[in-house]
Amino acid sequence: MYAMKYMNKLKCVERNEVRNVLKELQIMQNLEHPFLVNFWYSFQDEEDMFMVVDLLLGGDLRYHLQQNVHFSESTVKLYICELSLALGYLRTKRIIHRDIKPDNILLDEHAPELFQSYEGSHPGYSFSVDWWSLGITAYELLRGQRPYVMRSSTPANEILQTFHKVHPSYPAGWSLEMKSLLRKLLCIDVQKRISCLAELQDLDYMSDVNWDAVLSKQLPPGFIPNRRRLNCDPTFELEEMILESKPLHKKKKRLARKTKDQGSDGSPQVRLSIRNK
Repeated sequence: MYAMKYMNKLKCVERNEVRNVLKELQIMQNLEHPFLVNFWYSFQDEEDMFMVVDLLLGGDLRYHLQQNVHFSESTVKLYICELSLALGYLRTKRIIHRDIKPDNILLDEHAPELFQSYEGSHPGYSFSVDWWSLGITAYELLRGQRPYVMRSSTPANEILQTFHKVHPSYPAGWSLEMKSLLRKLLCIDVQKRISCLAELQDLDYMSDVNWDAVLSKQLPPGFIPNRRRLNCDPTFELEEMILESKPLHKKKKRLARKTKDQGSDGSPQVRLSIRNK
């Protein structure tokens, strides 16, 4: 079983997103890792492009945070190890993810995996941004809230001032080792921040980690999603289906009606060339 993402080709053309979509396909075709949502196939029909990827039924970490799941320190430590292996792999491919957050970390029955990878080409930052985001994510998993309070509407200059003036608080119940790790990930000074897999692995806190076992998913997870329930918000999913102007389950009738209306006038169709993996 797989998950499938689909995009309307005409909308991609109208929004000038064709280049980005094809670039996404090109990037995903060249990636394969235990802690990435891996790409398997691509195909298209008259209306849509389809991408088939790993199916992960455990939900994303944002959903579980909203369900008030308490993630233990040992669980978060394992997540950090697994995600750092994924980031290390992406670095070998010269890719910056740029969007590490609970919403983009999906669970299967056991391990988290990063969804979606983006080409890092924006000047002014490098791989270290992903490790900052990893620190933010780990903090939120442990505490249930982010280390900095701000809104999406907060101006960029205020956000930068907040990072420099406000120091995250670390609950007394957290181990000294975890607090030290988070401080190294959330360090404003890029030169002092942990920003690669080797630096993380060198920490005393990680000296007991069997990295081969982590990579092969042999370590027992501290949190296992409930396999008997839908690990997502069905209301949100239903709203997405209602708002979709051209749902897949009506495609067959829609295309048949379109063919009938067009007859044989040879109207041009929007088509993009996509190569399978």
